Amino acid sequence: MGSAIQCANSKSNPARLIPQLYALVLFSANLIAQQPASTPLSQLPDAPSTAVISGTVTDAQEATISNARITLEKTDDKTLRTTQSDANGAFSFTAVSPEKYLIRIIAPGFADWKIEDIVIRFGENLVLPPIVLGVESIKSTVDAITQEDLAEEQISAEVKQRIIGVLPNFYVSYIPNAAPLTRKQKFKLALKVTVDPVTFFATGVTAAIEQWQGDFAGYGQGFSGYAQRYGATYGDRVTSTFFGAALLPSLLHQDPRYFYKGRGKIINRALYAISTVVICKGDNGHWQPNYSNVFGNLAAGGISSLYYPNSEKHDAQVTVDNIFIGIGTGAIGTLFQEFLLKHLTHGVPPPAPVQTPTPPVSKPAIDQLFP
Repeated sequence: MGSAIQCANSKSNPARLIPQLYALVLFSANLIAQQPASTPLSQLPDAPSTAVISGTVTDAQEATISNARITLEKTDDKTLRTTQSDANGAFSFTAVSPEKYLIRIIAPGFADWKIEDIVIRFGENLVLPPIVLGVESIKSTVDAITQEDLAEEQISAEVKQRIIGVLPNFYVSYIPNAAPLTRKQKFKLALKVTVDPVTFFATGVTAAIEQWQGDFAGYGQGFSGYAQRYGATYGDRVTSTFFGAALLPSLLHQDPRYFYKGRGKIINRALYAISTVVICKGDNGHWQPNYSNVFGNLAAGGISSLYYPNSEKHDAQVTVDNIFIGIGTGAIGTLFQEFLLKHLTHGVPPPAPVQTPTPPVSKPAIDQLFP
C-alpha cells in the first residue's frame, strides 16, 4: 500500500522530471553539432567572386613572344585593361569580374589577334589555349609597272640616243628583252623622228645637194625648185618612216627597232645584223619575216610617184630594184649599228639587265641560228 502511494506520488510531481529533461536536451544538441553544415557556398567567407584569365603568346614556330600588348575589354561598357606578355610569352588578368569580354593582342611585326564573346562566371578561372600570331602583312608601296609603262620608259631612254651626240639613233634597242611597243608608242616614235630638228636639217642638206647636181630637173632651179626638192625628200622620209615603222608594224604586230646583239663571234653577229633587214621581232617576242620593212618601202615608193616630176616617176621594175637597194643599204646600216655606232652613241643605257612583266618566251629562232 505504501509503495503504491509512493509511485503515484512520483508520477504526479513534475519537478522530479527536470533532471531527465535537461539530460535529453544536452544529448540532442550534441547530436545536431555532429551533422555536416548546409550553409550556401556563396555565404562562405573564402568563396571567390572574381576570376583569372591567363594565356601564352607564341609565333608560328612556337617561339614565345615577349612584350606583346594584351587588351581585355568589357563588351558592355568598353572598359579596358591592358598588360604585356613576359619573357616566356605568358600573361594574366586577375580579379576579373563575371562579364562578357573581348581580348585583343598586338605585337610588333605580327598580325593583330583577337577573340570575342568570352564569358566569365563566378569563380571560373580561364586558361586560354596557346595563342599563335601570324606574320604581319607587308604594308609598302610596290612599284607595279605594266608592260606599256615599261615600254614607255624604255623608248623615253631610246629617244635620247644620238650618234656623236647629234644624229638621232632612236630605232635601236640595247635591251635585248625590251618590252614590245603599243600601237600608240610606234606612232609616237615615228613622229619623234620625223619632227626632230636634225631630220629637218639633213633633209635641207639632201635637197641642196640634189639641186646642185641637177637631180629631178622637172623641179627647176631657184628657191621654188629647192622647196620642191625639200618637200619631196622630206615626204620620202615621212612615208617610209610611218609606213615601215608605225602603220604596218601596228597592223602586223611587229617591232620596228633593231635589237643590238653585242655578243658572240664576229661572223655570227654580222649574219645576225644582216638578217634583221628581212627578219624582225614580233610583239610576241618571236622572230618573223620583216613584212613591215619590205612593204613599207614599197608603199613609200608608190606614194612618191604622186609628187615627183613625171619624168622622174619610177616604173614597177625600178620600184622593185629600189626595194632591193633599200634592203642592201639597210644591211649596211645594221652592220654599222652592231659593230660601230654603239661606241659613238651618247645616251646608251647601262648594260644591267632589265626585267619585263611579260612571261619568258622560248629562245628566239634567230638567236639559235646566230648564238
